[in-house]
Formats: sequence, structure tokens, C-alpha cells
Amino acid sequence: MKTNKKDIWFFISLTLLIGYLIFMIHPLATLFKNAIVNSEGQTTLANFIKFLSKKYYLLTVINSFKVSISATILALVLGIPLAYFYTMFEIKGKNFLKIVIILCSMSAPFIGAYSWILLLGRNGLITHFIKTAFGITLPSIYGFKGIMLVLSLQLFPLVFLYVGAAMKNIDNSLIEASESMGCVGIVRFFKVIIPLCIPSILAATLMVFMHAFADFGTPLFIGEGYRTFPVEIYNQFLGETGGDKHFASAISIIAIVITTVIFLFQKFVNSKFKFTMNALHPISPKKITGLRAVLIHILCYGIVAVAYTPQLYVIYTSFKNTSGKLFVEGYSLNSYIQALPQLGFATRNTFLIGGTALFLIIMISIFMSYLIVRKNNYMNKLLDTLSMIPYVIPGSVIGIALIISFNKKPFILVGTATIMIVALVIRRIAYTIRSSVAILQQIPMSIEEAAISLGSSKLKTFFKITVPMMANGIISGALLSWISIITELSSGIILYNYKTITLTLQIYTYVSRGTYGVAAAMSAMLTLLTTVSLIIFIKISKENDVTV
Repeated sequence: MKTNKKDIWFFISLTLLIGYLIFMIHPLATLFKNAIVNSEGQTTLANFIKFLSKKYYLLTVINSFKVSISATILALVLGIPLAYFYTMFEIKGKNFLKIVIILCSMSAPFIGAYSWILLLGRNGLITHFIKTAFGITLPSIYGFKGIMLVLSLQLFPLVFLYVGAAMKNIDNSLIEASESMGCVGIVRFFKVIIPLCIPSILAATLMVFMHAFADFGTPLFIGEGYRTFPVEIYNQFLGETGGDKHFASAISIIAIVITTVIFLFQKFVNSKFKFTMNALHPISPKKITGLRAVLIHILCYGIVAVAYTPQLYVIYTSFKNTSGKLFVEGYSLNSYIQALPQLGFATRNTFLIGGTALFLIIMISIFMSYLIVRKNNYMNKLLDTLSMIPYVIPGSVIGIALIISFNKKPFILVGTATIMIVALVIRRIAYTIRSSVAILQQIPMSIEEAAISLGSSKLKTFFKITVPMMANGIISGALLSWISIITELSSGIILYNYKTITLTLQIYTYVSRGTYGVAAAMSAMLTLLTTVSLIIFIKISKENDVTV
């Protein structure tokens, strides 16, 4: 008699699917339900009509698109040439330069906004110097231009990393062939290099755009009346008069639709340029001398200096004395002493909540990546799709969905660390899954089959052989997940309370109150934490060339 016996992987798939249904699909369905009812519980489309019929609300969407598109273009303009020069030429201090580039993206965007206010705000260091020395009043850092500046300098490292990785896969024979045909310099850059990197450029474009579109803290701090979509969602849900959860839900659904359409459009465009490259003879960086070398070094280090200087200035101000909201003459550790009571508590929460989320992300990603690559059935394809959904949804939307879904029995999670962990896992797991999938696809199946044929069980083979071989991909994805976890603001600002406040959220509260000295001290500690995380990654992965 034939039996349809299910192996252990079927039950793992089923468990993961149930988890996604409870913690992601159910909240999103509840969000949609709230969007189509009014306060009396009647079904209506009034919330959507209200949003679409009023110019003010539509303007927030237009503003978000303007900021996101502009920041994405500027990030591409900065990141692509930087990746090209880094790959093609020998640059002094190359490894140091790349580490600093990565560090540029490793702080919460609102901290970048705060630091630029300290430099170019109305009483900023540079603003005051230029006005005093030359009598020139610099343009305002607030509004559209400021948001675009902060986001582009925060996100160009993502373009650099994506495009730089693609350039490493270009075969040197193609470069030599183009040179033999007289195609060199800027002509070769646009006719050979860029077309070969189109898939990675499109992937980087999507990531930068989504980050910029979903960013909450930067427009809140530096926007000054320039309202964007995520800020409007937050204000409608947690307004001064109590907010309107039904209208906020409707706006959240519109946000999901917009970001999903953008994601699908990018996937469609990317499919038209899909190809693989295998560099049998990788590009060897060329030595450069003379004026050319000087200009390339000035360009590379200049971009990085402009992007990273604000973070250094925040660290500098953490040692300055303060009087109320102002920095005054003299230096001390007063800001650190004032920050100490909350610093320890917030840091502990960061490691407890973030560390738990990261552990779950790594464990789930290991199983998910194996299921996606090795057990490619309909259930696992569905899991793969579900894992990518939160990637395109703003964090504030995820936060609202979780609060609406888990504020009553049998699952009351609102106000607990658990709900923050859930938000972090479902939002940040995609990085580690994609990185783990990429490395697993390079591992031959025959290795596992050989172990099983020698009597090893499937799970033992998986943990003893497959997982160790996946280590670099897991670590790379986990680093990106960890950095995004400890700098998370958009979902955390909706979900936290005084018991679950993290370091990033504590910095946000101090900046919003104008307690700049303490905020600077905590920002310095967050910078130290991200730097240590990167160093640990380099040591564990044993790679001189840092990749994310």
C-alpha cells in the first residue's frame, strides 16, 4: 500500500507559513478591514475618498516621490562613479575608504538630518562661519533640499556596494577588447561598463528609492512643513487629538499599493536586462599617476568626507558643554554623564530586542533559504514571496498593522518587547534570506547527497555540512540586518514604550526635545556600536575586502 509520508522539511515549511499568516498576513488583513469601515463599524470607502479628494493629502505622496526620485538620482550619480574608480584603479587606503563608505550608511537617517542641522541650520557651524566671515547667508537646509541631501548621502553607499560587486564580475577581456577598438575613458564607461551593470544598478535603484520613500525621521526633523507620506501616516495614527486609526489604515493601504507597484515595475524592467557574468579574468586595478591620480583621489575621498563629516561633528559636539538647547564654550563629559542613566537601559534594550530579532532572523533565514533553493515547491515559492512583502512596505505601516491586530485577546502584544521583535524580524529578514539564497545556489547538491548516502540524516547533513558552507552568506546578510535593526525608527516609534525604548529611539526623543548634548553623546555611542559591529564582521568573515 502506497503512503504519502511527509519529511521533516514539509513540517518546517508549514510552521514558517503559519508564522507568516499569524504575524504578517493577519495584521495586513486587519489593516485593510479597518480601512474600509468607519468608527461605527459600517463598511465604507469614505476614508479612501477623503484621501484622494483632498489636495493636501495627495501632495504628501507627490512630495515623497519628488524626494525619493531626487535622492535616488543623486545617490546613483555619487555611487556609480565611486564604484568605478574604486574597482578600476589603485587608490591609496582602499580598505579604509570602503569601511568609511559603509559606515556612512550605518546610522539612522534622522541622525544625519540632526547633524546637518548642527552644521547648516540657522545657527549651524558652517552657516555662522560663512555669514560672519563673508557676509553671505547660505540657502536654508530645511525642506526639500535638506531632505534630499541627507538621504542621498546616507544611501549612496548602497549603490556603491551593489554596483561595485557587479563590476568585479566583469571579465577583463571585455575591457581589453574595448580598448583595442578605441573605446576608452568615459565612452567605455557609458557604452561597456554601465550596460554590463544594469541589473545591479536597477536593484540598487529600487533599494535606495524604497529607503527614501519609507524614511520617516529625516522629513520630520528637517522638513519644516514639507510633509511626506510616512510622516502623514504617523500623524494620522498618533495625532495630537488621538488620531484616526481608520483613516490612517486607509493611507497605509495606499502606501502598500504604491510601493508594491513600484517593486513590480522594477522586477519587470529588471527581467528585460537579466543576464549572468562570470569573470574568468577579473579586472585588475590599474596604477594611476600625475594629475589624474590626484583628481580621482580628491573625488573619492571628497565624497566620503562630505558624507561622513556630519557624523564626526556629532561626536565632537558630544564633548562640548551645553546650556539649555545651545552648545557653549568649553569641553567636558557632562553630556555623557547626563546620558548615562538612560544610555545603559536603552543599550540593554537594543541588544536584548535587537539581538533576539537577529537570532530569529538567522535561524529562519537558514531554513527559508534551504527550502527556497533545495525544496522548490509551491509552498516554498509562497514563503519566498511572503518574505519579500515587508521589504516594500514602510515601517510605519507595519507598526500600525501590528498594533491594530495585537491589542486585544488572545494575543495582546502591544507595549511588549515581543511586538517590536516581531516587527524587526518580518521587516529585516529579507536581507539575510537573499544573501543566504545567493550563497546556497553556489553549493553543489552532490555534496549533501554524498553525506546522506553515507548514512547521515537529512537534518544532520544540513547542520553539519550545508550550514557551515553557507556561513559567509549568512554573516553578510546578518550584518545588514543587524545594522538596520539597531538604527530602526519608523516602526519602532509607533510600537515602543518607556520599557522597550532602544538606543535609536532614545536619541530620537532627546533630539525632538532639543536636548542636543545628550543626543550627541548617545549618537556617538550608536556610531561606536555600528563600527564595532563592522569590525566584528570583518574578523569573523576573514575578508579584507568588505562586502555587504
